[in-house]
Amino acid sequence: MSIDFWLVTLLLGCTLILLASNKYSADRILVSALGILIASGILTPIEALIGFSNQGMMTIAVLYIVVAALRETGTVAWISRLVLGKPKHKTIALLRLILPAAMMSAFINNSPVVAMFTTSVQDWCKRTSFKASHFLLPLSYASILGGTCTLIGTSTNLVVDGLMRQAGLPGFSLFELSYVGIPITLVGCLYLLTIGQKILPDKAGATEQFHDVREYLLEMMVENDCELAGQTVADAGLRHLPGLFLIEIMRDKHVFSVVSPQTMIQVGDHLVFAGAVDSVVELRKIRGLVVATKQLFKLDGIQNERRLFEAVVGTENPIVGVNIRKSRFRHRYNAVVLSVSRNGQRLTGKVGNICVEPGDTLLIEAEKGFLFKYRDSRDFLLISKLEDSGPVRHERAPWAISIIILMLILVISGLVSILQAALLAAGAMLITGCLSFETAQKNIDYQVLLVVACAFGLGAAVQKVGLATLLATQALNLADNNPWILLVLIYLVTGLLTEIITNNAAAIIMFPIAVQGAEVLGVNPTPFAVAVMIAASASFITPIGYQTNLMVYGPGGYRFSDYVKLGTPLSILVAIISIWIIPQVWVF
Repeated sequence: MSIDFWLVTLLLGCTLILLASNKYSADRILVSALGILIASGILTPIEALIGFSNQGMMTIAVLYIVVAALRETGTVAWISRLVLGKPKHKTIALLRLILPAAMMSAFINNSPVVAMFTTSVQDWCKRTSFKASHFLLPLSYASILGGTCTLIGTSTNLVVDGLMRQAGLPGFSLFELSYVGIPITLVGCLYLLTIGQKILPDKAGATEQFHDVREYLLEMMVENDCELAGQTVADAGLRHLPGLFLIEIMRDKHVFSVVSPQTMIQVGDHLVFAGAVDSVVELRKIRGLVVATKQLFKLDGIQNERRLFEAVVGTENPIVGVNIRKSRFRHRYNAVVLSVSRNGQRLTGKVGNICVEPGDTLLIEAEKGFLFKYRDSRDFLLISKLEDSGPVRHERAPWAISIIILMLILVISGLVSILQAALLAAGAMLITGCLSFETAQKNIDYQVLLVVACAFGLGAAVQKVGLATLLATQALNLADNNPWILLVLIYLVTGLLTEIITNNAAAIIMFPIAVQGAEVLGVNPTPFAVAVMIAASASFITPIGYQTNLMVYGPGGYRFSDYVKLGTPLSILVAIISIWIIPQVWVF
């Protein structure tokens, strides 16, 4: 065996150990590994960088933009509120959570789906006796399962499909994976609703343990197209909002200081809320509910270009000692003060009548350049932008929904490839104003793309030096040249790698081994590729195996052992069903 062989073997082992240690980010590890392969001459630059031009990786990048448009137009949040409702029983609540999450994950990357529903679940739990820990881990698992149902459901599917086409093998159609994806999703959801409920931990999540000390008073106005108009306070979900309290309603010249759950919300109502800053941001995402400040609509600039900021007033600010109305704050900073917090407490009364003092924290709406313009000014001690505080483009939601439906029709009909359809959809989202170019750029997860592209190079090295052939030969010896046993081995090893390293890296490393084994046996490589797809996605036993598992780790207050207890039986169920179904559909 050559020196190159041993160097790649050593490099692969070190890479897997470093990834499993979770001490360094996956992109740093894989970029370093790829650099060593190029510097040592094992791979030429063209061979090493082939992953950056892979169709699967490019499709993932473009789909980030499409999904961002759905989120920016409020489509995803609207679906979340619609499907979750206000269930009273925990089993019904869990059912209304995991089934929609699984279905949405079949067509939308599961990371934003989990991110969206995590917020909704936390809101649920603050308004009810439910615990977030009862829902968030099943949410992650359901989204993973749903992603296996279609080619675009998870990045792993797209990566393996790209490897198939790159190897000269036929790729997969949009719904081809449904033959195995739908059965494991249904069985997995049934497990989560029954046995899984008894295993789920009863713990306090992050939002149940901490609270935001910066509290504000904010007045919102109900517009003609507001989705809350015509509902009671209770039905609209405003009675016990997370981090917020509806303290009064102003209607015409009447003030309802005691707000009953049965009070009907009407167009033109001014709703006065008290609460934490992050919750104030969430209010602005409700369609037709806008900040009730006349000054707001006189601001220069496009409404979609404005953001929320927190600014701490400095001692040298000329507005100190003057009430906000007389300070001409809007003219001075081209910004509007929405609310004021002093010593961590909300200030009552009309915002315009509040006299500013040094150290006051102002909740401001301004153009997005406000931070850069005034961060070095002595007027403010500190300025910070609130994340995701841009106005939601509700009026563009019909465009976003139409574009995503058209994209799916084009893919299903076979008129264009998934990449072509995604490119057309992303371009249409930008042209129709569903999201800006800046937002599109920010929503592309370049770290994930870098990991995928570099893992392609590592996989190419494993194949080039003959390591894939050797591993495939050893697997064949263990399988005694039986394709069924080889399929089981490929599935189990891929699943094990996925639990300790990234799912995409596991798929890319195992794919050449699986295909090599199939070629030696002289059988169809497709069932082995599907086994790699499913095993690399079905990560339930550790929080580090799949991104969505890590996303719910803190909010759910989970421990590593919780994943082992709930995920191990689910992994076994999925493995048994997959290994049985795959050869029935894709014959050896």
